[in-house]
Amino acid sequence: MHPSRLLLALGALVASGCASAPRPAESPSQTPPSQSQAVKAPAEPVRLTLVGTNDFHGWLMPHTTSLPGGLELREGGAAVFAGYVARLRADNPDGVLLLDAGDLFQGTLASNLTEGASVIDVYNQLGYAAAALGNHEFDYGPAGPKAVPGPGEDPFGALVERIRQARFPLLSVNVREAASGQHPAWFGNDGTLLVTLKGVKVGIVGLTTPSTPRIVNPALVSTLRFDGMVPTTLDAVKRLRAQGAEVVVGVAHAGGKCADLSNPRDLSSCDRSDGEIYELAESLPPGTLDVIFAGHTHQAMGHYFGNVPVLSTSGQGRSFGVVELFVDPASRKVLTERTRLQAAIPVCAQVDAKTGSCDPRKLKEQGAAVQLVASTFLGGPVVADKEVEALVAPALARVEEVQRRPLGVTVTAPLGRNYESESALGNVLTDALREMEKVDVALLNSGGLRANLKAGPLTYGDLYEVLPFDNTVAIVTVTGDELRRLLVAAYGTGTGVFQESGLKVKLARCPGPERLRDVTLANGKPLEPKRLYRVVLPDFLARGAAGLGSVLSQVPPERIDLGLGREQILRDALATWWKSRGTPISVPATGRISFVDGGECASKGSAAPRSERP
Repeated sequence: MHPSRLLLALGALVASGCASAPRPAESPSQTPPSQSQAVKAPAEPVRLTLVGTNDFHGWLMPHTTSLPGGLELREGGAAVFAGYVARLRADNPDGVLLLDAGDLFQGTLASNLTEGASVIDVYNQLGYAAAALGNHEFDYGPAGPKAVPGPGEDPFGALVERIRQARFPLLSVNVREAASGQHPAWFGNDGTLLVTLKGVKVGIVGLTTPSTPRIVNPALVSTLRFDGMVPTTLDAVKRLRAQGAEVVVGVAHAGGKCADLSNPRDLSSCDRSDGEIYELAESLPPGTLDVIFAGHTHQAMGHYFGNVPVLSTSGQGRSFGVVELFVDPASRKVLTERTRLQAAIPVCAQVDAKTGSCDPRKLKEQGAAVQLVASTFLGGPVVADKEVEALVAPALARVEEVQRRPLGVTVTAPLGRNYESESALGNVLTDALREMEKVDVALLNSGGLRANLKAGPLTYGDLYEVLPFDNTVAIVTVTGDELRRLLVAAYGTGTGVFQESGLKVKLARCPGPERLRDVTLANGKPLEPKRLYRVVLPDFLARGAAGLGSVLSQVPPERIDLGLGREQILRDALATWWKSRGTPISVPATGRISFVDGGECASKGSAAPRSERP
């Protein structure tokens, strides 16, 4: 059923459930009460519409897909999403609360060229009430072009500017200053917010994944600590309830994956190996949080944990989630039996007339029979917001100019990424880095490769989508023993399979600390324990992120070159090197990473790249 029809049906069900029950028939001996004595019907429950997004990653523009027959399909886009929000607000005037579960920035030129300012402009216009602080909110470092701070520079400079710009708070109760244990003063809040919606006091608790120090450049968060989510949530909710909060909502940049959305009460499809949000929802006493909007894993969820609905989307502005709460006007409690949720409502400017879908995979399979018509929602047309379009237009114009710049090299065949194994894209990038720097080994974490590379003339925009982070080219010099320990740490973290060049690696199929089973040089020769090997990698990894810190902290500092004195960052250096070679980029041979045991892991996570920066 199309989302608009489903919500209309739910609205009818709610209306029927709200009708007052008929009184029992009066006995003949009873005298009918006068009109002034008539019993008043109970007040209707207060309906609140909570709308959640997550992992926007700067996707102000729609995702476009070419369909058979020359049709162009568009998913997402801030202006079209604003049209959906307008329909929701028309359906429940003054009863809509718009929230985001973090990672607003990073990943598109539209966001990165302005260090997130273009995203905040749009979120202000949309009327967001609050957003969680995601790990990628820290990525820009100091305000200005530098990716990492120099002496005396504020590592949070760009984020502080975005906080000042926003007309809504960025929240996290579990991020503290390492030295004082207090919330950073530049937050401007204690991680919570209290608002009044249709006379109901609603508390909002922001949370950030405690894994942030492992997946963000350590130089940017070294003065912070990321506490556990359960105890900090309990403390925050206690404060909010003491301030009169009658409903409390969590916005958590932490997530999970439940593959089957057909039954929100069925948790059997939830991947327990990768689900911080499950631990939070199931560890809190009943009644702590009434709703949780989650994120970080880029996976759609819409499930009840107990009576608490937990929603998230795949991110990048493609969809949103809605929870309708009903609050008893007398007890001021949420009527949990009346709660309604709808997960992953697609953001479509147009849909197929027959199926009501704008899912490009489904419509490609449908072939030439696709007929696109204007999208409707909650009984009315979805109209792209002109003011949002005007806000986005300058950023997109600048993006188009940068994207079109040719790099003077051709890609002979599509290069795909793979989070869980060796990939053609990973091989091309690591080979290029190793040859460019004339070193022994190159390493990249798979989560840092954010898009596939299409065949044809390579543009700066193409390369930027693959490598959107402003890392420098770092080189660490390690002994054979240290290199082996580094690889044990890299492959044992469970954060995907590192891409490499210069080695042959054998891994266990399932993640774990003993995953690395064997490693040799690419020529088959063993690593020499005392010989020094030069390894090229992004400075993000060289600083100890993605599980490498335990090994690199034991390497003498003079053997770690972070590349801070180089004229070009990693992405630009690769572009220059490819152009200087004057030869096309082709697909290299595979076989450098293999698995020593077959079968599937008992609880395997998604192969999609997660929110792990390079």
